[in-house]
Amino acid sequence: MEWIKHLFGNKKPIIAMCHLQPMPGDPYYDAKAGMRKVVDEAYREFMALQEGGVDAVMFSNEFSMPYLKKVNAETTASMARVIGELMPVIRIPFGVNVLWDPFASLDLAAATGARFIREIMSGVYASDFGLWDTNTGAVARHRARLGIDECKLLFNIVPEAAKYLVDRDVADIAKSTVFNNHPDVICVSGMTAGVGADMGVLGRVKKAVENCAVFANTGCRVDTIEEILKVADGAVVGTTFKKDGKFENSVDKARVVEFMDKVHTIRG
Repeated sequence: MEWIKHLFGNKKPIIAMCHLQPMPGDPYYDAKAGMRKVVDEAYREFMALQEGGVDAVMFSNEFSMPYLKKVNAETTASMARVIGELMPVIRIPFGVNVLWDPFASLDLAAATGARFIREIMSGVYASDFGLWDTNTGAVARHRARLGIDECKLLFNIVPEAAKYLVDRDVADIAKSTVFNNHPDVICVSGMTAGVGADMGVLGRVKKAVENCAVFANTGCRVDTIEEILKVADGAVVGTTFKKDGKFENSVDKARVVEFMDKVHTIRG
């Protein structure tokens, strides 16, 4: 797993979420303010995260609620515009997550040079979005067809608001996912954004797939990150960086700095 340090600059990276505001086609898009508002808000949030010292950022259409399993073209195009306008100020590795569409995520990665994507790419789930099926082989072939084999794949095997359709132990799911699908990272989530993953589950998954990276995917806080990084190989962090630690708020740079100061202490 030397690629982790090579890509992120640290062995236990913190990937911050840059949640984009609703965009054209989304039910809550502010058509009057237009894409300028989306770009400007993304710029403010990204700069707070980058200046706060995170190792990487992942751009996500987090406020495109309710989510689609196959997104419309305008979402991918809008996200490409946002990232394109921010490109002159991006100084850290970045990834993309087009919820919940791995093919669109790869398209966006190819267009922007994103170094990784995170998605639901394996398994079948009963979810708040209906029956959630996947096609891992098609995803892998799409990445190859786009010529971006270096783009890392972060597999979320415990998706928020969903349950694996067959009653299988999470450790077994992790093992078979690694054997069959060759993910770069296995992500372990809580019930929703901002809700921490069960530490017991996180530990069992890591023990089951010792030769594959495992990231904590939700609910990391300044008071829990030390315990998390004793087990996980990295963490994806979003809600805790927001004002008052609330999902719907904007990023608070002071919270980012406080969190990363704690991480630097742990690494030291």
